[in-house]
Amino acid sequence: MTLSPQKKQTLLAAALLALAGFAPLSAHALDIKLGHVLAPSHSWNKAAEGFAAEVKEKTAGRVNFVLFPSGQLGNEKTMLEGLQIGSQGAAIIGSGSLQPIEPKFGVVELPYTWSSAGQAYKAYDGELGAALAKLADKKNLVIVSWWENGFRHVTNNRGPVAKPADLAGLKTRVTPDKMRLDTFTALGANPAPLAFGELYSALQQKVFDAQENPLSIIYTSSFFEVQKYLSLTGHVWGPANLIVSKPIWNRLSAEDKQVVQAAADKWRDAQRKMISDGDQQFIAQLKDKGMQVNEVDKAAFAAAVEPVWKTYSAAYGPELMALVQKYREAK
Repeated sequence: MTLSPQKKQTLLAAALLALAGFAPLSAHALDIKLGHVLAPSHSWNKAAEGFAAEVKEKTAGRVNFVLFPSGQLGNEKTMLEGLQIGSQGAAIIGSGSLQPIEPKFGVVELPYTWSSAGQAYKAYDGELGAALAKLADKKNLVIVSWWENGFRHVTNNRGPVAKPADLAGLKTRVTPDKMRLDTFTALGANPAPLAFGELYSALQQKVFDAQENPLSIIYTSSFFEVQKYLSLTGHVWGPANLIVSKPIWNRLSAEDKQVVQAAADKWRDAQRKMISDGDQQFIAQLKDKGMQVNEVDKAAFAAAVEPVWKTYSAAYGPELMALVQKYREAK
């Protein structure tokens, strides 16, 4: 029997529809843009690569996180706005940057809260992190896991900083949040905020004398090219968040949410290990690049910022502060 061209097209279309019914889900059923502001060489990006690959494999391609490092999707403020409305799917963001949308996130910036990273891990993986995640959820943000920025240290071009008096009048770039400004004001510096993406050129052009960041960022951002002295102040241990936009999170099946959560926790631990393993290596590498490194009198620094604790404790409320103290006093 000879079929007409029209009949052939009809049968072909029917066959394709039938095949489609048995085809596996698209390998890219849900592409989720995951942005951050740090370099591809930073541990955030390395861990995010592992996280994305694992999620894609274990969801058979149903969930595909696509990485955009180095501020390709904008600064942290821009990305947070996108996450809230669902125009951006995911991000890794320094936790203190959530303060403009939820001021109580400033609690993560209290200076000299933690004596070790392990102490902080227990707090953020425990009740303190859960309490902050509830606040974020109300802002359309799902905190999937707590990653790490690490302890922050001061670099500058004037000379070694060993005690608070050595910061006197030093024009210092700080993150754009009020507590960090108040902390460095209490320490005697002359602080001012600036977006991270503009920092290198500002140091190069001597708009600022100093800045403060974790060792990993100091190295991967090549600040050794524009700063001479590194002082190990350790004034803040900074957490970071792997965040998924709530509208995007709600599109995932319960099964896929479990996969994402398990991968996020696994790569959280891997990222933290990269930070801890890397710190001594970064110090050696920064010395090799010509930076002069010194220890500081941390007791003197902690005493100088006690007024910051008194000012901000009331703003964060007794419940959050009780959790901070619980983990701070734990052995």
